[in-house]
Amino acid sequence: MDDITQQTTARVFWANRWWQLVIGMMCMALVANLQYAWTLFVTPMNARHHWGEASIQLAFAIFILTETWLVPVEGWLVDKFGPRPVVAGGAVCAGLAWVINSYATTLPMLYVSAVIAGIGAGGVYGTCVGNALKWFPDRRGLAAGLTAAGFGAGAAVTVIPIANMITRSGYEHTFFFFGVLQGVSILLLALLLKKPNLRLQAAPKKKFAVTKVDYTPGQMIKTPVFWVIYVSFVAVAAGGLMATAQIGPIAKDWGLARIPMTIFGMTLPLLTATLSIDNICNGFTRPLCGFISDKLGRENTMFVIFIGEGLALLGLMQYGTNPYAFMTFAALIFLFWGEIFSIFPAICADTFGSKYAAANAGTLYTAKGTASLLVPIASVLSATGGWSLVFIVSAVVTIAAGISAKFILAPMRSRWIETHNDEPEGVLAVAGSKASRLSHWPEQSGE
Repeated sequence: MDDITQQTTARVFWANRWWQLVIGMMCMALVANLQYAWTLFVTPMNARHHWGEASIQLAFAIFILTETWLVPVEGWLVDKFGPRPVVAGGAVCAGLAWVINSYATTLPMLYVSAVIAGIGAGGVYGTCVGNALKWFPDRRGLAAGLTAAGFGAGAAVTVIPIANMITRSGYEHTFFFFGVLQGVSILLLALLLKKPNLRLQAAPKKKFAVTKVDYTPGQMIKTPVFWVIYVSFVAVAAGGLMATAQIGPIAKDWGLARIPMTIFGMTLPLLTATLSIDNICNGFTRPLCGFISDKLGRENTMFVIFIGEGLALLGLMQYGTNPYAFMTFAALIFLFWGEIFSIFPAICADTFGSKYAAANAGTLYTAKGTASLLVPIASVLSATGGWSLVFIVSAVVTIAAGISAKFILAPMRSRWIETHNDEPEGVLAVAGSKASRLSHWPEQSGE
């Protein structure tokens, strides 16, 4: 039995932190269809109601914005009340949203459902990542990476059954069936979730900079080091999104999209094969790079990975007209980009503590929403300077983020943590002192 959680597992086996990680991954897998399976419903929905694909896709944009920007609030609820009620609420919202979709006969109904779905997905996502950070103070990168990888794994397993049911029984029945199935399943798993007793957690090894003080989100956003991390997240997310969101149009413009490619005995159009491989790389890199960052340090890993992404972007620009080079460099871009969803939550908890990890990581997660607002810049760049300009700008941004992580963020974060570990009141004065006292306050376990 895990020596860190030996005392907490005496009552029930699922209180072991590894079981808690698995339960969180399962919740993430079940809620992933709200995002990744949506595309399967757009065409049949438009065929039935003739709303127009642009109007239908507006619901997806509403979903993403709601999911992203409400995560800090949902994270605060997790820190205050524990993971169980928040995930349970998310389960109800996730199931209800798809049930509403099955009955929706107007666009306003579809948009209301999108808001409810965003609340549900954000509640589950923010809770599971935040809870993983708390249970694994010594392996935060790996835990956050595995949890984030679960978000894509669920869609990979269920996309074929959903597509088949839409063809066989119609999209309305599919929305209803999977809405109820996913909602009830997440609700049952939510009953097994527990928050750790932070007093029983193993102290992280002091090989890298880790805080001893727990900061609330309000205290965190007043610190310069947070904003350096935030800007780095926005830069890398935006640079990657500007390129990855344009993979389809680029393949079509270069005349590659429909070229048949044989992989593992299957012949698929190049674009389809590329996207399949890219999604595998995007999921695989999250636990892998999280694990590496646990061993080598967050900023060291960011330095290598971000520069690697920039070079992959330049490689696609230079050699991407070759079908095999296109597939290779596209896969590398996703491999180097997807890790932001494991390393950034981990570095946030390392810097600002475990007690408020869910709310703090949720606040940092809004950087994804900020980055998404910058993605349309890619269309402007491609119109003025072609796809090469998109690649050059994306590469410069990500390489700059990697260099700044090593030579600006690393020493800045190390000095800040060292100063406030020795003198908790530091520049935060009363707020820092309060945070320090809270970090040593006896905490209830189990719920």
